[in-house]
Amino acid sequence: MMLSILGQYGAANSYCDRESRRSFLKIGGMSFGATALGLADVLRAESAQKKNSNKSLIQIFLGGGPPHQDMWDIKSDAPSEIRGEFRAIPTNVPGIQICEVFPKLARLMDKAAIIRSVVGCKDRHESYQCLSGWIPDDLKALGGRPSIGSAVSKIKGAVDPAVPPFVGLAERSSHVQWSDCGAPGFLGAAHSAFKPDGPGIENMKLNGISLERLQSRKELLTSLDMLRRDIDTTGVMGGMDTFGQRALDVLTSSKLVDALDLSKEDPAIVAKYGDGKPYQYQYDGCATRNDHLLIARRLIEAGVRVVSLSFGRWDSHGKNFDLVRDHGGKLDQCLSALIEDLDMRGMLEDTSIVVWGEFGRTPKINKEAGRDHWSQVSCAFMAGGGIRTGQAIGATNRLGEYATLRPVHVQEVIATLYHNLGIDVTRTTVADATGRPQFLVDHGPVSELI
Repeated sequence: MMLSILGQYGAANSYCDRESRRSFLKIGGMSFGATALGLADVLRAESAQKKNSNKSLIQIFLGGGPPHQDMWDIKSDAPSEIRGEFRAIPTNVPGIQICEVFPKLARLMDKAAIIRSVVGCKDRHESYQCLSGWIPDDLKALGGRPSIGSAVSKIKGAVDPAVPPFVGLAERSSHVQWSDCGAPGFLGAAHSAFKPDGPGIENMKLNGISLERLQSRKELLTSLDMLRRDIDTTGVMGGMDTFGQRALDVLTSSKLVDALDLSKEDPAIVAKYGDGKPYQYQYDGCATRNDHLLIARRLIEAGVRVVSLSFGRWDSHGKNFDLVRDHGGKLDQCLSALIEDLDMRGMLEDTSIVVWGEFGRTPKINKEAGRDHWSQVSCAFMAGGGIRTGQAIGATNRLGEYATLRPVHVQEVIATLYHNLGIDVTRTTVADATGRPQFLVDHGPVSELI
């Protein structure tokens, strides 16, 4: 849903810092019900609340299926028809090597972890499994399983009323599943990602309309909605109410608009990330938007809990090595910049980063110098969020065909991300459309990472 109001931008900064007032009221509510709540107790509660609010996630989906053996699991000893054109380079962690197209990331390996044995992937060109741990068919009759962004929106809510908890940056691609930022599933529309990709960023500004006029219109719409809310049994009205409130909060604050505006960023930082141009090998997929990783950092800084984005099109049935040189070099620039940027700002410990695609690629190179679909095993790159870094988890056989050491299920990766966000997947449930509690995933976190 996108709310558009025409005119000249103004009045967006007229609200005070509502996060502080909400925190104060919440603490105040505690003190009314307690007879011996001291200042130290209040300060501890406030500190815990802030610490909990700082946990965040940036999901970078490599739509199309990146070739694991040309990225994080180089097979230097394999025959040429398997090995391909790339050589392995050392990282700053002894014993860990990665593809030569990632020299910047190689110098940051102590701040990251690689999983070389991801299993449980389906041969389906979609982001759904990487964003939820499930396939779209699961609980489809109830709306499907929620993505991690939607679940966090439901469980944690917003850090700031003016900033949505879940934002999707991916621009719409011809193959729409590659630009899907994560569905709310049975949680309903109220927990969908906020997508700032409508006719333009101008749609998110007040554009000269006074807060009083906007509030009056909202009150009128609310009174009309009350007439039919009682007979609504689908939950749609509740979702629309939440959307309306979210739109009002966003429109009456400049925080989200400012976060999306890179003209407000240090030009040196913008240059460090790069823009990913010229866009190559895009076809029906997503562009290599390096700037989206910088925008993701700015959104997290503004209070967004989960940001999902899609980077490039990795379906390399032909010209695999040319594609990886192009996409990989650009990813090396912006992902290394993101890690260093978050680290410099003291945000890396609380911000999880995951980079992966829907499956791997065939060990054998085809006659078009490409690699085809291979769902038996794939890789993931992770950083931040408090995980134990400087390690490569799992291994595949000499040809990169299957996991030989420590297979890691897709849901274990998702469970680790939930853990980093302060959500215990062994205890936490969300109610489906029938009111039945559903666990977020069926697997626990990757024990080597936590």
